[in-house]
Amino acid sequence: MGIDLSEAVWFKSSRSGGGKDCVEVAFLDADMIGIRDSKNPTGPALVFAPSEWDAFTSGVRADEFRLP
Repeated sequence: MGIDLSEAVWFKSSRSGGGKDCVEVAFLDADMIGIRDSKNPTGPALVFAPSEWDAFTSGVRADEFRLP
């Protein structure tokens, strides 16, 4: 599935501070959510359906992605 990101409005969390090591989020058409690396705005982006985004953010809050 190809999603056109050319007109996406990307933003960083208000909690990200002034650093450049952040992810940016965009709310896309069809209720999709995009995330990308703020250091590489022309690079790849991940695109989530609403239910996938909810599962991802719940996993982040639960610390499910911590490396061993």
